[in-house]
Amino acid sequence: MKELVRTNDAVLISFIEALMRDAGIAYLVADQNMSVVDGSLGILPRRIMVEEDELVRARAILADAGIGHEIEKH
Repeated sequence: MKELVRTNDAVLISFIEALMRDAGIAYLVADQNMSVVDGSLGILPRRIMVEEDELVRARAILADAGIGHEIEKH
C-alpha cells in the first residue's frame, strides 16, 4: 500500500474515508492507535493508505473534492 495522506485532522480523515468508500477504493488508516503513545493529544499524524494501483484515482478523487492540497508528495 502507498501513502495517500498524512494528517492528524480527524474530520479530514473521516471525509477521505467516506470518499474512498463511495469510490470503492480499499484503504487503511495506519497509526490510528498511536494515541496511546501521544496521550490522545492528536500530535502524531495518521496515514491513509491505498493500493498502489488505485493511487492515481484516489488522488484525483481528493482533487475533485477540493482537498488535493492534502495529498502527500513522495
